[in-house]
Amino acid sequence: MPDPTISEFMSRMAMAFVPEKALGIDATIQLKLTGAQSAEWYVTIQDAKCVFAQGTAPAKLTVTAASEDFFKIFTGQMDGMQAFMQGKIRIAGDMNLALKLMNLFKMQ
Repeated sequence: MPDPTISEFMSRMAMAFVPEKALGIDATIQLKLTGAQSAEWYVTIQDAKCVFAQGTAPAKLTVTAASEDFFKIFTGQMDGMQAFMQGKIRIAGDMNLALKLMNLFKMQ
């Protein structure tokens, strides 16, 4: 099965958001995706809600990864920590927020 488009995947992530895991988080996260489906998106998490938008914004955390690896990490096909250690995903900014990121979305 081919990877979804970035837009489809971001829509799925928004629906998979777990508000109770985001209590107390007030942050914008910049997503820089490279590879076959390169794009820039950001997600704003505030008041236990999240909003995805295409483009760039000032962010507490920037996540850079190939779109294919990003899909695999957030669908559980690739371990996020292992991807980080292998350099497949790069993190800049608030590392505590980065550690919480995977728990904020329950992807199938």
